[in-house]
Amino acid sequence: MVEKAQFSSHLYHPKYWLLWLGVGFMRLTQMLPLAIQMKLGSGLGRLAMKLVGSRVKTARRNLELCFPDMPEAEIQQLLKQNFEETGKAVFDTANAWWWSDEKIQKHMTIKGKEHVEQTLANGQGVILFAVHCLPLEMGARIFGQFQPGVGVYRPHNNPLMEYLQVKGRLRSNKALVPKRDLRQMVRSLREPNVIWYTADQDFGRSSAIFIPFFNVPDAATITGATTLAKLGKAKVLPFFVERNSDDTGYNIEIQPALENFPGENEVEDAKRGNKIIEQTISRNMSQYMWLHRRFKTRPNKEDASLYR
Repeated sequence: MVEKAQFSSHLYHPKYWLLWLGVGFMRLTQMLPLAIQMKLGSGLGRLAMKLVGSRVKTARRNLELCFPDMPEAEIQQLLKQNFEETGKAVFDTANAWWWSDEKIQKHMTIKGKEHVEQTLANGQGVILFAVHCLPLEMGARIFGQFQPGVGVYRPHNNPLMEYLQVKGRLRSNKALVPKRDLRQMVRSLREPNVIWYTADQDFGRSSAIFIPFFNVPDAATITGATTLAKLGKAKVLPFFVERNSDDTGYNIEIQPALENFPGENEVEDAKRGNKIIEQTISRNMSQYMWLHRRFKTRPNKEDASLYR
């Protein structure tokens, strides 16, 4: 469990200077109103759309696979919006890492706190069942304003980025746990604590079952929510975060704990989880991370890639 960001003088090495320059620029943007940040982010996203053709193809293909009946004009519009929202997410992350608590509280609303409070009062841990919405970093920061929790994360390969993300994510939360450290997740839930959990990405064949996701009949899906809920004696609560449509702030919503979860069959649990993920994504499709190759792992190794 990571409870403190570890700084080293090695991070001042010249190979990190360009990244430090970028950090300095993003810190300066913290002085700008949120609306202006979002306009800059929207422009950044449109620029990225012209420069990263492979990501555009991936996002388009995901939309085509998930919504085969969506008209071409609608796909193109959603694709443009998604890249604009992705550009805005750069500033969402900077705000989540560096805004003061006071400024966070001026730009947030929370719905469903009572579901978390009641679950913890009953002596049970809380698994926030989230998806990779673009403002997810801000969602965790906002949540920590009333109930600091434990984040499940992937340690960054770049030491400076690792330092920055740990320091930023611990601004209003207790600790971080590497995503493969199941033992520590279970221990945290039994204390009890709150942890974030996502199951909407492709983590490879070894830990996957193949079940429907939107209109893809055999999407690689992990079943970790069932395992965590059983071993951690915890409840699963769907979690949603979005940026306001007018870019004036952020909203999070926590729904009541799922009933009869986990069930007797982890496959049925995962199918139920995917339905919840679909509903969450559908609430604000342009703010979902469509750039991830969600369907890269096929049921059989010899199956043709869906991204060719």
